[in-house]
Amino acid sequence: MGEWPSLRVDEWAPTRETLHMWAQIIGKVRLAQAPMVNHWWQVPLYVSARGLTTSAIPYGDRVFDIEFDFNDHVLRIRSGDGRTGEIPLAPTPVAEFYDQVMRMLAELGLEVHILPRPNEVEPAIPFAEDYQHRSYVPDQAHRFWLQLVQAHRVLSRFRSYFIGKVSPVHLFWGAMDLACTRFSGRTAPRHPGGAPNVGDWVMVEGYSHELSSCGFFPGGGEEGAFYSYAYPEPEGYADFRVRPKEAYYSTDLGEFLLPYEVARASDDPDQTVLDFLQDTYAAAADLADWDRATLEDDPARRAAPH
Repeated sequence: MGEWPSLRVDEWAPTRETLHMWAQIIGKVRLAQAPMVNHWWQVPLYVSARGLTTSAIPYGDRVFDIEFDFNDHVLRIRSGDGRTGEIPLAPTPVAEFYDQVMRMLAELGLEVHILPRPNEVEPAIPFAEDYQHRSYVPDQAHRFWLQLVQAHRVLSRFRSYFIGKVSPVHLFWGAMDLACTRFSGRTAPRHPGGAPNVGDWVMVEGYSHELSSCGFFPGGGEEGAFYSYAYPEPEGYADFRVRPKEAYYSTDLGEFLLPYEVARASDDPDQTVLDFLQDTYAAAADLADWDRATLEDDPARRAAPH
């Protein structure tokens, strides 16, 4: 559990792409039932002690949750009335997985209707027609979860120093990235949209306020990448010098990147990632004149008795 696992992007691409579509199905179940929260914070998944979970989802006066268990390799649906259902995580076409999930929900008395096609991908094959994505290698899924465990742990520590408006550390299933976002408190220019197969109004809500966002994306670099960006991007942001020296600004993506393998191989992966997160946040906050004295504090000081 304490290790930063190696998982090459090209090695597990088929499993990652299938798992991405499965996660979209489960995320859309939560989206269909949860009340709207600013910036779509009601829709992501969360890192759990077993894998990825929706957390509690309301259903009328009932409640249920869904969890990808990457230790036992099952999808577990639990209803608040004590009933549970399990679907094995194994090589299965997205179309069959989608059918299994919807039937299992119905068997548990949970009639949920979702928009049955993926977002933020191209092409967007309807779930019921997707027999292309069907791979699942248990060891690869488990190592991905271990990557998320480490990323979640460090992002949570970074988050603790910010007392302004800040998101949870959560996994957005649209792009399949683990993210944490800090806000200055000011509104932002209207976002232009443009994400594949998602309405521009979705992006407008997500980026309604000035922000500095960071996270971990499993599809970048040789083994994934930590990222950081600002919206709107202040002048001079791309030229800001950040640690470690292997980190760089991608003009194609409009964000700073730190290859996961650089952090994994360093003497202190935690500190390497924290340095990257802090420097890229400072670039956004200082260049855009955030009120850092008001927005930041030492969590150790806050926890001390007075």
